[in-house]
Amino acid sequence: MFELDEKIYLYLLLIIPIIFGLFLYLLFWKKQKQKEFGALELVKRLSAYQSKSKQFFKLLTGIWAIIFIVVALVNPKVGTKLETVKREGIDIVFAVDVSKSMLAEDIAPNRLEKSKQLVMQLINQLGADRIGIVAYAGSAYPVLPITTDYSVAKMFLQSMNTDMVSSQGTAINEAIELAAGYFNQEEQTARLLVLVSDGEDHSEDAKDAAENAAENGMKIITIGVGTPKGGPIPIKSNGIVKSFLKDNNDEVVVTKMDEEELKNIALATSGVYINGSSTKQVVDEFKKELDEIEKKEYETQKVSDYKDQFQWFLALAFLVLFLDIFVLERKTPWLKKLNLFNEEQS
Repeated sequence: MFELDEKIYLYLLLIIPIIFGLFLYLLFWKKQKQKEFGALELVKRLSAYQSKSKQFFKLLTGIWAIIFIVVALVNPKVGTKLETVKREGIDIVFAVDVSKSMLAEDIAPNRLEKSKQLVMQLINQLGADRIGIVAYAGSAYPVLPITTDYSVAKMFLQSMNTDMVSSQGTAINEAIELAAGYFNQEEQTARLLVLVSDGEDHSEDAKDAAENAAENGMKIITIGVGTPKGGPIPIKSNGIVKSFLKDNNDEVVVTKMDEEELKNIALATSGVYINGSSTKQVVDEFKKELDEIEKKEYETQKVSDYKDQFQWFLALAFLVLFLDIFVLERKTPWLKKLNLFNEEQS
């Protein structure tokens, strides 16, 4: 297992194509000047000891030196030991609605993006808790299993979209049932499901699924995203609205948030419903609920004892630069005899 200490320095690698471009321009400029000086064949004879191959070789050594120096600045670290640590927290699964109705823009920028922003802020409030992610529409889809790696969770969260679940609709019951399978039955950690949706449910079993989840010790917090007034579902091309989703009667579909459905689901597990229009309110209510849940100790494994590796790349950079000093752009007699660079004998 390895990690990069200062990733920002990777942007310095962008200087490499610039250097390569300048080198090609310099060769072109030299050739043009040689033409102005006289016939190319005559110029070549006058500069018979000039080695083009060595010029390219010195360019490559310079580029490799830059690469090694940049990697040294980034400072890759290698984890040398896997250890088991004890933490105290709860298991949380975030279930995010990715049905087409979540594209409605009655809440900015749209319901799905607002949902992802809310979940991102909630993850930022966590400490030693384990989290998982579920996406659902007409069916539920596992996105990320239970983990303590919040950075990975955020990466998966950002990639969620309405095309990741092929069957459309909103089957909240399947999301609850899939989330229940995330929790380890042998461990006695508290189990929390955070269900983020506009509440439009195309199944009849959401409340029953919530009641079953409550019997297994799971609590559900529901977060409603959208407005009771609702809005149409835009169909976009390159970010531009081309039309709106229509039903079989060619009428524009208006999707509305169903708060009552979300309240009933939360109530079935002694949980709470939170309106998602205010990020601050959602975060405050979430933190309040977390404080009331008893934390349990659990074991997890993590890679530790990370060691710096920058010195190896720094040494390689100095070695390449040292080699570059002894490679001259002119042909040398004894190297010419060996013909290491496959140059034409003159």
